[in-house]
Amino acid sequence: MQDRAIPAWLGGGDSHQGISPTMQRVAQALAANPQRCSYAPVAEVAELAGTTSSTVVRYAQALGYRGWPALQQELRAHYLASLSTDQTKAEHADGGAMGPVHEAVRRDISNLTLALELVDPEVVNAATLAMAGARSTLVVASGSFTAPAHVLAHLASTMGLPFTLEGRGGVHLASAAGRLGPEDCLVAISFWKQFREIAVLTEAVREAGVPVVVITDAANTRLASAATYLITVPSEGVSFFQSVTAATSVVYGLLAGIESHVAADARNAHQRTQALWNALDVFDQRR
Repeated sequence: MQDRAIPAWLGGGDSHQGISPTMQRVAQALAANPQRCSYAPVAEVAELAGTTSSTVVRYAQALGYRGWPALQQELRAHYLASLSTDQTKAEHADGGAMGPVHEAVRRDISNLTLALELVDPEVVNAATLAMAGARSTLVVASGSFTAPAHVLAHLASTMGLPFTLEGRGGVHLASAAGRLGPEDCLVAISFWKQFREIAVLTEAVREAGVPVVVITDAANTRLASAATYLITVPSEGVSFFQSVTAATSVVYGLLAGIESHVAADARNAHQRTQALWNALDVFDQRR
């Protein structure tokens, strides 16, 4: 087994306290073989560590994860974040026998299946309550990760809720977040290598007493540590980019949860919006 320092989130350093010597071997196996272990079944990981599958599961739980699938997703997210764009593309060089579209769909099906295990319903319910009851909600994201952020802000607005999206960064991000207080809410969406300015902003906003919802792919990052409500979902894609399919699916669920808390107001807002659609003749009637 390759000798490699064990990251703190895997139980390295002071975090080794409370982890048995057998569990430490699991940590060493993961640190030495991040690529292999991020895909391997639990039995294979146990074999690498010279222990049993049940020990691997107990180790994951000792770190605060529900089980091996959640820890494996964390490992995969950290491994992918360590790669460059070219390395990420090389990681997915095999497009599959059916081609890239089918491979992308298969990857997203896998991500969605894992999301069912990773997403905590209690956290989701608390997050939807916070957003539904907030004086205003600011949604921040950047690059292609703005896609689920745009869906959240736009559809919440159609419910009559004061949601705004800021995806420009820099001074725009600071100006939008500067007005937030404890009665408001921040939703930060980011994956893969993470955007420093979003993490810094999220920390500052949380310190100011603002409830923070974070949607990301790893629980042990600077951004995740600033969350009041942390929702982790897989984001691995094909080629050189990450996928936001699972995150977008979660966003639709959050919207449904928010709507259930503001049903009467949302219904009235929908009616006003539809009246404006008709007045503006928005949709093509010649379908």
